[in-house]
Amino acid sequence: MPGKPYLFLAVAILAEVLATSCLTASHGFEKRLPGLMSLVGYGVAFYCLSLPIKTIPVGVVYAIWSGVGIVLVSLIGALVFKQSLDLPALAGIALIMAGVLVINLLSKSV
Repeated sequence: MPGKPYLFLAVAILAEVLATSCLTASHGFEKRLPGLMSLVGYGVAFYCLSLPIKTIPVGVVYAIWSGVGIVLVSLIGALVFKQSLDLPALAGIALIMAGVLVINLLSKSV
């Protein structure tokens, strides 16, 4: 199934975003449940991340994983944790999104 590596990549991204959000909510592992959820989320993320690199170049997988993760974590930070981003941070995130789009739409490595 050709789309299966991307399904695992999507799960890896979502698990990592959930884990990072829980890590923030754990307040340095002072709160046990979010801390435990963070550890489980990272485990799921890394397992699922290991699967697409069997068929897609690791640089491409990692660029998509980290780029989409940065954007999603930034949105969660703003919406859930009420963190603000200044204009240079937003511009940097926009450039990351542009890079992920270039890889997916124009690269023959994918």
